[in-house]
Amino acid sequence: MRRFAMLALAAGLVAGAAAAHAAGPTFATIDNPGDPTFNQLLGINNAGTISGYFGSGAAGHPNQAYTIAAPYTKFVPANVPDSAQTQATGINAAGMVTGFWAPTNTGTDANYGFIRYDDHGHYVYIDVNDPLGGGGVPVVNQVLGINQAGYAAGFYNDANGAAHGFVYQVATAAYRPVTVGGATAAAATGINNNNLICGFYIDKKGVTHGFLKPLTGGGAVSLTVPHAPVTQLLGVNSRGVAVGFYVDSNQLTHGVLYNPANGEWQTIDDPSGTNGTVVNGLNDKNELVGFYTDAANNVHGMLVTGAGAP
Repeated sequence: MRRFAMLALAAGLVAGAAAAHAAGPTFATIDNPGDPTFNQLLGINNAGTISGYFGSGAAGHPNQAYTIAAPYTKFVPANVPDSAQTQATGINAAGMVTGFWAPTNTGTDANYGFIRYDDHGHYVYIDVNDPLGGGGVPVVNQVLGINQAGYAAGFYNDANGAAHGFVYQVATAAYRPVTVGGATAAAATGINNNNLICGFYIDKKGVTHGFLKPLTGGGAVSLTVPHAPVTQLLGVNSRGVAVGFYVDSNQLTHGVLYNPANGEWQTIDDPSGTNGTVVNGLNDKNELVGFYTDAANNVHGMLVTGAGAP
């Protein structure tokens, strides 16, 4: 089970931290000992609690979801009951967790969206699967982020494999489409407390662009890193600062931090990410989470502090 956000490229204890530059960001590796060769950190709230998973999703190596809070020494399982696989993709200030799960672990598995919340010590799971979806094989429904008001962002694939973004509101159980003009496919990947949505879309030439768009009113603002065939925005905080990744001419991924207020962006690469870095989420303190691929092609969870907005 793979995340659409990685396209064809992917999608214990604190293992260590090293400064990239004396005055730059600090990178720390966080890997669940259940599989120290494959971890992805996908969301982080303002308290610093992180959602993520271990296991590549290949047959025999199922995704196993978890949350972990500072000082990042105790991993708490977050698997959907009776699922074969789960990914925990986002977490809000109230501890509501988004993600998706699969009933099988064959490597090409259907997946279904969910939101989990704590009801007086008992976890309640909400199925979030847009009724317009379900035509693809395998079925793809993913919920990727949630804000404090209970609006969650995600997407489904149609029968042709094209993504369609949506926002789901917990209070009303209503779905709203998220579209971008001229796109052949679009996914909503996050939503902040001001209902600003982030995501990515594919144009008619096959180029992938990141975007930011308000839930109601206003058009989309695009980010396309120069000469990059793929740019995706995967998380956005309450100040509208967004994170994601881009792909260079050598097909190597680089994390990106983007400030739409001034149009500036900067590359975020883990020093150990010889084979690529992806930034997947951030909070209002500009603490970033994601993952990197080392020289041995192992994937490690990544926490970045001190990056600052460009």
